[in-house]
Amino acid sequence: MIKTIFIPAYFKPIIQNVVENIPTGETKKNWFGNEKQVTKRVASQKITGWSESEIDGERLSNDINNEIEKLSSQNFKIISISPITSGRYNYKFSSQGISSSPRFLSDTEKVSGGGSYGFGYGYSYTEGVLICIEIL
Repeated sequence: MIKTIFIPAYFKPIIQNVVENIPTGETKKNWFGNEKQVTKRVASQKITGWSESEIDGERLSNDINNEIEKLSSQNFKIISISPITSGRYNYKFSSQGISSSPRFLSDTEKVSGGGSYGFGYGYSYTEGVLICIEIL
């Protein structure tokens, strides 16, 4: 019997250095005699978002390795491992403002002929991996 297992890919986290003022638990008095918390500036890395085009290859590799180890201990034979790709695109199109012969028109005249323009982009990314196994 043959079975397939899908291992999803996840997008790469966007990590930025963030500086925060962390209270130390100590207080000190200011010029007016009021107590003020003492803080310490600490730089750390934080996940601020997720990429829209890059997958986290290291995580995908670990997920595949974990699944292969699990399958090999359960008496399965791996037949193939195939990447599954998806794509995204965006575009803009307009048919206004382009003419083959520029003319000044009054509000009542209609443009005859003319043209249009458009642009777009597209890209693909690995959505995941399909592992095909044979149950022995």
